[in-house]
Amino acid sequence: MSLLLILVLTNLLAPLAGLLGRRAGRDAGWPIAAVLLALAAGLVSAWNGRTDPAGVSEAVPWMPTLGISFHLRLDGLGLFFGLLVLVIGAVVIAYSARYLGRGRHAAFYSLMTFFAAAMLGLVLADDVVLLFVMWEFTTLCSFLLIARSGPHARDPAIRTFLVTFAGGLCLLAAAVAMWVATGTTRLSEILVDDVWSTSPGLAAFVAVLIALAAFTKSAQFPFHAWLPDAMVAITPVSAYLHAAAMVKAGIYLMLRFSTALSEVPVWNVLLVSVGLFTALMGAVFALQRHDLKELLAYSTVSQLGFLTATIGIGTSYAVVGAVVHVAAHALFKSALFMSLGVIDHQAGSRDIRRLSGLARTMPVTAVVMTLAAVSMAGLPPLFGFVSKEAMFKAMAENPGPPAAVWLVGAVAVLAASFTFAYSARMVVTIFPGRPAEDPPKEASAAFLAPVALVSVAGLALGLAGVLAEPLLGAASAAVAGPDAEPHLGLWHGFAPELYMSLAVFALGGALVLARRRMDLLLDRELSPVTGVGAVEAFRNGSVALGERVGDLTRTDAPYRHLVPPVVVLVLLTVVGVATVDVPPLHGDVTEPLDWILLGVVLVGVLLALGVRSRIALVTIIGVVASPWRCGSSSSARPTWR
Repeated sequence: MSLLLILVLTNLLAPLAGLLGRRAGRDAGWPIAAVLLALAAGLVSAWNGRTDPAGVSEAVPWMPTLGISFHLRLDGLGLFFGLLVLVIGAVVIAYSARYLGRGRHAAFYSLMTFFAAAMLGLVLADDVVLLFVMWEFTTLCSFLLIARSGPHARDPAIRTFLVTFAGGLCLLAAAVAMWVATGTTRLSEILVDDVWSTSPGLAAFVAVLIALAAFTKSAQFPFHAWLPDAMVAITPVSAYLHAAAMVKAGIYLMLRFSTALSEVPVWNVLLVSVGLFTALMGAVFALQRHDLKELLAYSTVSQLGFLTATIGIGTSYAVVGAVVHVAAHALFKSALFMSLGVIDHQAGSRDIRRLSGLARTMPVTAVVMTLAAVSMAGLPPLFGFVSKEAMFKAMAENPGPPAAVWLVGAVAVLAASFTFAYSARMVVTIFPGRPAEDPPKEASAAFLAPVALVSVAGLALGLAGVLAEPLLGAASAAVAGPDAEPHLGLWHGFAPELYMSLAVFALGGALVLARRRMDLLLDRELSPVTGVGAVEAFRNGSVALGERVGDLTRTDAPYRHLVPPVVVLVLLTVVGVATVDVPPLHGDVTEPLDWILLGVVLVGVLLALGVRSRIALVTIIGVVASPWRCGSSSSARPTWR
């Protein structure tokens, strides 16, 4: 199946989804999900089991005068992320068919499917200009999906837009720099160009820009605040944004550019340091939260930090570890968000202090959410354990100095221990015990089926990881070469990653046993500055600065508008005459009429600067223009023009 056709059909699905949402209401989620799964099957058929790292490539002329084409390419990494976008998108939209209330939902379904189309275009783009365009479409879709949640969502949506748009500007600057340096906008050619080894300064510059762009989308410190802030959106939006779409765009960008930047020191240092700090910070903040949705939001920040740090290691197996954890995270995080949506829908609360005994009244929900939480905690035999071990192995094999390897490993173990603690905190708080006086009832089978599907998939892949090896191996090989082969299993012998996992279980278990003391210890503000406050201060400062700048010209007086450009032109003339060899005047400069006309123009300009009447200004401008016309046509010879 043609890549272009798949992308076009995905985009056409957006208006169709809106029409279905208007006609069929929330039940439109079922046929939309079916179409997304069919498109995922089409993507697999386009790949057709190939092992060629070049993948499938298609191009349509777009801006031929600039050498820019609508170039699409499907390699292992694009296939993996494309399936992630379409399959998880289908699951979340099917879940929405019972989460949403009765009524019309045209805007929701239309925006969700267009978001899927933008993400699919992003991972298939083989042109840096097209990549940037699709990147900005994901920013726009996330803004609209968050903003439509109600009046209270306006400010969070704006803050999210500001942060991610800033990352888009960094990506644009990187795209222009790469285009100028390599002479092409074709992404696959840029990544293998010699410029990365012959121009270390350019490589470092682009590495920083790409990292900043990815950090804004994947919620890395100090750009992390938008993700918890976006929790005002409804649960299906959160599940899709945080499991397969918005945040995975940043991870995809880092993985894609690892081909060229894995040996650039600033890239490695920036990703590892920021990623580990974000992983630890997010985990601590998650332990502070009592709202399940906020807890999962900060856990997403933490897990994305793990992924960023792993990618920053730069080795072939680091790519494998990151790819495996992307898959595991998509499964357990989508299951957790949808599970809490079921609990909120049935119990009317997300506060873990008000929920207890749900295992008795909502046993199926308890089972599927526990499976997902155990996977996030990294316990066997769930897929999260396999992916965590893969990341630990990559960190233990870090080619850096021994002291750095030990430091990276220690911080990773500490952050993973906190992950264990907040994962267990959800389960041991809300499911055991006695139910409330008016206990919630179990949700319908149609409501729970999508949640159970992804939750059980995490268990199945943990027990039989070999089933995922072809796809995850193709994704890893597309970035790090054929040597990047995942060997997914629960037992790899007595290796460093096993000892790191045992340390996590021991420390995490101790934190769970001491959870009451931990709650008292963390029940305070850990920083005088919040991320949301910083973004809001930047926003207010930008508005105030704009008002001050606008005040300079917010007047009808002509001289206030004319003086600045005249002064600038005079200064440029003075600088030019003083620093540049001025060529001789063109034509005969002894004609008296030309000098008289030039004098009239000069007088007219001076008068225009001082006049306050619009009518007088228009009249003077008309008079000033006449000498130029007279001078340019007074004779056949060249004159002042």
